[in-house]
Amino acid sequence: MTSEPVTPAEPGAAPDLVELAKIVARQRAELDRLRDQAATSAVVERAKGAVMALTGCSADAADERLLQRAKAARHTLLEECWITLGSLAPTAPAPGEAAEPVGTDSSGFGSDMLPETAAPDDVAVALARLGQALVRVMTPHDLARCLLEHLAPDMAADAVMIYARRPDGGLELIGHAGIDDQPAAQWSQVPPLSGIAALEALRTGEPRWLEDLASDERRDLLLGDPPERWRSRAWLPVPAAGPAQVCIGVLRGRAGSFTPRDRAHLRGVTGLCAGRLRAFEAPPERADDAATDAVQALFDALPIAAMLLTPLRDASGETEDFRVEAATTRAGDLLGRPGEELAGRRLLEFRPALTEEPLWQGCLHALTTGEPYESEPFAHEEVVAGIAALSTYSAGVARLDDALVVSWIRHGSSDRQEQRLADLQRLGNLGWANWNLATQEASWSTQVFAIFSRDPAHGPVRLTGLPELALPEDAPALTRAVRALVREGRAFDLPFRVRTSGGIRHLRLVAEAVADMHGTPVEVHGVVQDMTARRRAELALVESEQAILTQHDVLQAERTLASRLQQALLPQANRPVHLAGLRVEVAYLPAQSGVHVGGDWFSAVELPDGDALLVVGDVAGHGVDAVATMAQLRFTAKGMVITGSSLTGALARLNTLLLHSRDSHATATMVLARYAPRMRRLVWAQAGHPPPLLLRDGEVRYLSRPRGMLLGATTAPVFEEAECRLLPGDRLILFTDGLVEHPPESIDRGMERLADAVVAPHADGSGSLGQLLARMLPDERRDDVCVVDVRVPRMREM
Repeated sequence: MTSEPVTPAEPGAAPDLVELAKIVARQRAELDRLRDQAATSAVVERAKGAVMALTGCSADAADERLLQRAKAARHTLLEECWITLGSLAPTAPAPGEAAEPVGTDSSGFGSDMLPETAAPDDVAVALARLGQALVRVMTPHDLARCLLEHLAPDMAADAVMIYARRPDGGLELIGHAGIDDQPAAQWSQVPPLSGIAALEALRTGEPRWLEDLASDERRDLLLGDPPERWRSRAWLPVPAAGPAQVCIGVLRGRAGSFTPRDRAHLRGVTGLCAGRLRAFEAPPERADDAATDAVQALFDALPIAAMLLTPLRDASGETEDFRVEAATTRAGDLLGRPGEELAGRRLLEFRPALTEEPLWQGCLHALTTGEPYESEPFAHEEVVAGIAALSTYSAGVARLDDALVVSWIRHGSSDRQEQRLADLQRLGNLGWANWNLATQEASWSTQVFAIFSRDPAHGPVRLTGLPELALPEDAPALTRAVRALVREGRAFDLPFRVRTSGGIRHLRLVAEAVADMHGTPVEVHGVVQDMTARRRAELALVESEQAILTQHDVLQAERTLASRLQQALLPQANRPVHLAGLRVEVAYLPAQSGVHVGGDWFSAVELPDGDALLVVGDVAGHGVDAVATMAQLRFTAKGMVITGSSLTGALARLNTLLLHSRDSHATATMVLARYAPRMRRLVWAQAGHPPPLLLRDGEVRYLSRPRGMLLGATTAPVFEEAECRLLPGDRLILFTDGLVEHPPESIDRGMERLADAVVAPHADGSGSLGQLLARMLPDERRDDVCVVDVRVPRMREM
């Protein structure tokens, strides 16, 4: 009997394959992230181990030293680790002495490997990116390609060549990118001739910059074919303790010099590459051992992935690592070191994250108890014919005397497919379900049991019993959908809720029927997905939007109220006023952005004795509270001065008032000035406020500020007075910081612009305050602005 799926009666009934594809993509991205994280951890751990070996400090102390050096040099931690690894090349120790790396500081690792001057910020950012990219570099050719990708957009590099010094003094090309295979083969071996820039760079330890093709051709033998293809090039020795052994060439098709920034960038690149190149060195040679050779020969003949490991123990006897005594070729593929010699190396050198995996605990358990260990299947990415593919393996561990034999078994394609499906269901929190309508049999995947919080021992629920699991409010809709599916073959995609041991869950069931040759539904296929997290996020988003709208309405109402209060408290004259022989013009401009009103204010009044009181102030904060505090300070200051209080006394009392006000955390700044017309004497005091600006005979300066502290900051403030004699024609401007502070511009730059604007042509004519504000203020003001513009009339104007 043949069967075929019933055509869905409604659109959207099929499972959401796009969502499944997204889940697979997330898995691949997570795999890449974990691989980079493991490689990065390996670099950091190797650098820490080197520092511990040199200084005898603990792991935490080594980590702290690396962090401190990175901070001091403005490096990332990863950059500092690469530089540290590149500078550790021990010399032969004297009898009875420990080996000491050449060029190390008192902390035990190289200081002369760092650039002499700090690199520009953009170069520092680029070097940080390169340091992260180097963790994915496995061969010198990979390194050349990585450098070309890094340098091509930054300085128009077209090719990179990496040469290593041969024992005879010549050069061997160990890595290249941007150069065809034929010229690379032609220049793969360079004899020790004079006039070769790469060799000269290695001999002198200094970079060679070839920036003029005509003169360079007469003086040097240029590497590359044809030489005129690369019109400028640089050869830089890789920093090392002792004579440099590797030189990196950067070749450009365009002529021109390498700028100081380019040179700093390239020096930083070679500093990072030193550590990466050291990882390409051959493992330490082991003493000849016939038994060891025989074991390795046996492992070479094995057609599986296997290794022989011996434990490396710390002072307390605990196993801290394993040394690879012998390994098959396939083991190198699994450890990400294809074609490399594994014997003699530490296991954690290849897989530093292994200590966090079950296989590590399995190795320790097998070594301690002698019991074999079998791991759960795990995925591993392989590259076959240049194509990446995921394969599924299981690992086994068996003890052999005081050693371990670790082997990996690759599962067949069906096993891999099963593992992928299980991972997909787990990560996507979804599962499949089948119901046979003829036999009433049902089958669920493991994830469906987890979604419903149902014990697998109780078995799956029949299709017609599903509505009984739903909440009473959702059961009728699910019952109708199931009935239409069973009777008419009508597919459905329906959300519903269930109550589980973990609380209410929001689920989604997508189901379709398979019919027999007569069109009668005989089987149902379905996908169940847990949508609880998404539903909660949607509800939280709705609540957040509602809260934002409510808060916006409240703030808007507060702004309206505060604005009206401000207008009532700060009446502004439409034209200049005359006080004590002075011509005074004031301006108040509220902020244009945001929903808050600030606490800036001014006062310009004539006192009973004929003097003039001039005040500007700024209360920290915005809104009704700031306006209320502003009103309190404005009227209190005026009343204190009118009743005979000195300026410093008034400021001290206002400070006390703020400290004991309803909002004990309120602060404010202020300038109080009193002008006596008979002596033309201006006495003023300030509390953490910018000083007034004085224009006299075309020259402008800010008055020297007397001592004064922010109001509300301390219970023991210090305030002093300063005195200035005003002359006919003088102009004095008192202002709040909203006039000169416009981020990202600094307030110092803003005060310079104010001084320039005041002495600008036509700035002293009528209506010049409006012109001044137009020059100083941006299109959108973020803060309130108060300005009191005071002029002393000339004799002919009086």
